[in-house]
Amino acid sequence: TLEFLDHVTLNCVEDHAAIGLPRDAEAILLMETDGHPAAVESEAEAMERIARAHGARSLQKAANAAEAASLAAARRTAFAALARVRPTTILEDATVPRSRLAEMIAFIREVSRRHQVKIGTFGHMGDGNLHPTFLTDEKNGEEMRRVGAAMREIFEKAVELGGTITGEHGVGLAKKKFLEAAVGRANVELMRRIKAALDPDGLLNPGKIFDFS
Repeated sequence: TLEFLDHVTLNCVEDHAAIGLPRDAEAILLMETDGHPAAVESEAEAMERIARAHGARSLQKAANAAEAASLAAARRTAFAALARVRPTTILEDATVPRSRLAEMIAFIREVSRRHQVKIGTFGHMGDGNLHPTFLTDEKNGEEMRRVGAAMREIFEKAVELGGTITGEHGVGLAKKKFLEAAVGRANVELMRRIKAALDPDGLLNPGKIFDFS
């Protein structure tokens, strides 16, 4: 596995679970390998070489299974830690090619600053799946307007970089307004035709993904 936590997220995790993550780091990357002990050691050494070659500030290798489990808990507790910060937590997923991850992460940080909304980003770097998580208050209409504007920019950027508006969470209700821009009108119309053929009365998940009548 290859898991990412940005500065906001890792500090929320530390506030919540006190795992021992470096609070002054801009981000951390959790790399895990398993298998035969000899293969694990070889792969761990290769990971270390690659990380150092690309400017990693510091490296920490788990000395035993207990320490490995503690580090892995950082990723597992990310959402719970973020959800404690503000009354409303909006978890999104925007996926880009792995080669564009650094650009996308920097863009999310810039959008957060420009719109003055707090975003903690974590994700699965192996498949390019990022979870920009908005820490907000749904009762604050002006702030929610800024959240919406920031969210739209993030999805537009993901598509611009060759990615998608959803990596694993689906479209549902929340992201259907972004679907046509992501996949094109022709593809949405094709989906509507398939829906009409299989569910002509619109009984299954009404209103999800796109409007249907």
